Amino acid sequence: MLNYLAILLMPFEENKEYFKGRGAQINTHNKFQKNKYISEHIEGLDEEMLENVRTQIFEEYPKKIVSISNSPDLSFMHSINPYQGCEHGCLYCYARNSHEYWGFSAGLDFERKIIVKRNAAMLLEKFFNKKGYQPQTIMLSGNTDCYQPIERKLGITRSLLEVFLKYKHPVSIISKNNLVLRDIDLLQELSKLNLVHVTVTINSLNETLRQQMEPRTVTARSRLMVINKLSSANIPVRLMMAPIVPGLNSDEIPNLMKAAADEGILAAIFTVIRLNGSIAEVFTDWIHKAYPDRAEKVLNAIADCHGGKLNDSNWGRRLRGDGKVAESIHQLFRISVNRFLSGRSLPPLDFRHFSPAAGKQMGLF
Repeated sequence: MLNYLAILLMPFEENKEYFKGRGAQINTHNKFQKNKYISEHIEGLDEEMLENVRTQIFEEYPKKIVSISNSPDLSFMHSINPYQGCEHGCLYCYARNSHEYWGFSAGLDFERKIIVKRNAAMLLEKFFNKKGYQPQTIMLSGNTDCYQPIERKLGITRSLLEVFLKYKHPVSIISKNNLVLRDIDLLQELSKLNLVHVTVTINSLNETLRQQMEPRTVTARSRLMVINKLSSANIPVRLMMAPIVPGLNSDEIPNLMKAAADEGILAAIFTVIRLNGSIAEVFTDWIHKAYPDRAEKVLNAIADCHGGKLNDSNWGRRLRGDGKVAESIHQLFRISVNRFLSGRSLPPLDFRHFSPAAGKQMGLF
């Protein structure tokens, strides 16, 4: 019988222990925990650790739902995350590290142990009814995808949009799931008052790469269809190319920009991949299994974007990168924007419609 090390070193297509349908292939150690699990006996004793178990849902009832950020390089300060953890399983997701605060791993736990906040809409109403509150753009979501698969059943994001519409409060949405089209009725009403922007994330038109790097997301073709349908309904849409991974998808920027522009985007933004905290271990493990022939080249290019390290927390540089590799990405992005999005821009959100009077019935809660 093959030992565990031999299995890990197998090529991707021959590795029988590769968890299909999952992004991470390991459970990284939670830095907040003193003890950790290790795999020593592949034949039986560690089966539960290595098994690709079903997704679990955990209930959480927070006292507040709006998070306020002080990061100087983010375009939003207020955000709502109705879910923690994300079943999409994207390898690179910066939100993985936050799962450790819940006592879970940033690896497999992040995509198979999902925390839900059913009372989110009620908490948002309370937030809007705070004395002296002045409206600011709120992002859905700043961390994990508000339209991930469990939303289809729970509808927490839809209930939040109903509150935004009720109070006529601006909201910006970012997602890579076509489930957003379920709520096109609410988005249209918000758009009529210039109260909504929708950002659709696509970082590759290569379906093989998408399946490996974002295993439980919808296809790029489906996301382009989302852009088309939203744009056709007069809902402002922007493209997020995130993250750009040098050596994997960096050459796709022009083609992706053109494809999204043809479907109606009004603007585009991007981020360069960064591998902070446990994400570095998750990504490094994955790329050596999925792309062993180019793994070191890609990792070296990522490090070149961040001062020679995979981990980067420097404001400004952490999202856009620095150095020759990063500059080539910036230049290709600028050229693509000028070529395909000339004369387009997102309409500004309108804060004048906010109506705190809509919350007069809050005493019922």
